[in-house]
Amino acid sequence: MGGKTEQGALTEGVYLILISMLVPRHGYAVMQNIEALTGGRVVLGAGTLYGAINNLLEREWICAVKHNPESRKKEYVITQIGKEVLQSELLRLEELVKIGRQEGLGAENEN
Repeated sequence: MGGKTEQGALTEGVYLILISMLVPRHGYAVMQNIEALTGGRVVLGAGTLYGAINNLLEREWICAVKHNPESRKKEYVITQIGKEVLQSELLRLEELVKIGRQEGLGAENEN
């Protein structure tokens, strides 16, 4: 990977925003989806969300969907570049979980 897909670890918020945009969603729907996915543990404010959206648009990880002119809500969806970034992050997280379990962490470990 190179260019627009280069990144370090994603923040939890960015990861969840990208997951939420696997289908077209407007900002408020993204906030609701993240809250639902995390059982209310993660609640993004509008400022945080729209700051992230602007950053993701600049990186071309998401794009605006042509919307219905009768609606004022702008929808966004993940791009192919964004999917590659998301897949890379998923692999990184899976590796971290695997290492933790190999080293004895997990639900079966009682101390």
